[in-house]
Amino acid sequence: MKHLIVYAHPVESSLNGHFRKTVHDILLQKGSEVIVRDLNQIGFNPVLSIEDMAGQRQGMVSPDVLKEQQYITWSDNVTFIYPIWWTGMPAIMKGYIDRVFSYGFAYRYDQGVQKGLLGEKSAYIINTHGKSKAEYEAIGMDKALSLTSDNGIFQYCGFQIKQHSFFDGADRASSDHIEQWTSELIKIYNR
Repeated sequence: MKHLIVYAHPVESSLNGHFRKTVHDILLQKGSEVIVRDLNQIGFNPVLSIEDMAGQRQGMVSPDVLKEQQYITWSDNVTFIYPIWWTGMPAIMKGYIDRVFSYGFAYRYDQGVQKGLLGEKSAYIINTHGKSKAEYEAIGMDKALSLTSDNGIFQYCGFQIKQHSFFDGADRASSDHIEQWTSELIKIYNR
């Protein structure tokens, strides 16, 4: 299997960085081909420009976007790893989606009906956040996050979501929590 990891966190030693390394190692142990796209490390430009928008309408994208689209095309599975900041994804991940999941590549409209074009691909989403699960459930944020990312982005583009994992209290996670979460990821990727 060909597995792409799209990662968005600027701190290598973060919990997200630990999850990226864990997933990478699990996939290699399973014999998967793995490519990691660390958006901060590669300096991905997240700004959807006027030129990007004009090009997308004509079915043309810039070389940096085309490169990322080629990685997605290559993959069978994509894992997205990013923290939840201000109840959403980091700007660099949102910009990646704005630019890379372009019309004609990730979706199109057939006679006014939207069609996702990445339907042969599976997605795993790994998120960390500071609030507790109970706090997010009490205000409906858990459902809102799943709705906006799972339905509004990934399924919209045709991805088959295998797992969306939320790890709470990430800013104060104990070594026991991290060990438990690592075990959960191992189980998810060994199904």
